[in-house]
Amino acid sequence: MQFQGYRRPDGKVGVRNHVLILPASVCASDTTRMIAGRVLGTVSFNNQNGCAQVGPDLKMTMDVLSGFAANPNVYGTIVVSLGCETCQMDLVVSEIEKRTNKPIRTLIIQEAGGTLKTVERGVLLAEEMVAQAALLKREPVSMSELIVGTECGGSDPTSGIAANPLVGRLSDLLVELGATSILSETTEFIGAEHILARRCRNEAVGRRIYEIVHRYEKAMELIGEQIRNGNPSPGNKAGGITTLEEKSLGCIHKGGSSTINAVYDYAETVGQKGLVVMDTPGQDTSSLTGMIAGGAQLCVFTTGRGTPTGHPIAPVIKITGNRLTFARMGDNIDFDASGIVYGTGKIEALAEKLLDMVRETADGKPTKAEALGYVETSIARACNYV
Repeated sequence: MQFQGYRRPDGKVGVRNHVLILPASVCASDTTRMIAGRVLGTVSFNNQNGCAQVGPDLKMTMDVLSGFAANPNVYGTIVVSLGCETCQMDLVVSEIEKRTNKPIRTLIIQEAGGTLKTVERGVLLAEEMVAQAALLKREPVSMSELIVGTECGGSDPTSGIAANPLVGRLSDLLVELGATSILSETTEFIGAEHILARRCRNEAVGRRIYEIVHRYEKAMELIGEQIRNGNPSPGNKAGGITTLEEKSLGCIHKGGSSTINAVYDYAETVGQKGLVVMDTPGQDTSSLTGMIAGGAQLCVFTTGRGTPTGHPIAPVIKITGNRLTFARMGDNIDFDASGIVYGTGKIEALAEKLLDMVRETADGKPTKAEALGYVETSIARACNYV
């Protein structure tokens, strides 16, 4: 099976052909928004971080910034910084160049003479790069080139019994095709981590499952909190989920039945084929951010209660097993999996249909979130600002 993708100079393949206007920090975010708003073919996002960060917290942000620029859906990047932030321009560019050899241009607001002059120069650079990107044509490539992130949010019982098992079967189909599927949301492994560990290809990978779960729990304990104080969420409980363990047992269905080949840290470059795990929060947008920074060109996202979530760089296919949610939020949800609940659809047939949707999306068909322009983004944090 093949899709039509954009081959990059670093050898990877994109399903979109964006020019990224990348804010190095919160102080550059409005400026990048202004530039992107004036040039069709560009994308940007609001980076709330990039300054007053230390240690592992700063590393998470740097990994995301460089990972976004390296994502195969990006043709090239224009980095915009204020000039005095922690994520200094030379550091950001250096991290990007470690991951990819795609085009990079830079602008520093303090050196350019303020916002208006930076926007003026940024628009010219963006128009030039978009014109270059337009010369690149799609070509047929194997589905094995795909990295697909899996996510769930606004879950209810239909997520665990319908939508998540469907994504799990999709994950298995992708693995059979030689592609990569990422299982995420470490906080929603709790109570089911032993099940995942048994599925790992060796003991070392299994130990990593326990390590990321225990590390997350200890991080919460440092501030006197427990993960169960915020998970399940009020919406989960209103939908009928009662405990974190119940939610976790539903969440891990997204990993299907394949062997887990590797465990990656947040926003780390994913290089292993097959099913892998990434250590991400359960919070939807920051989890998507980690996988997309890791190289996912496309994500599938299950939701029982419904959510409009998208992303500026990668298309997000929304799936629900709740018939009422699909009827109420049809402008947000791409795929109806409720037939599994009502006995009118079989997982195998629906998984093949969902695989076709993944291929069509990779070919360029916009998701509902893309059509609506959803680009909300957040980055995981390790500690408070200094």
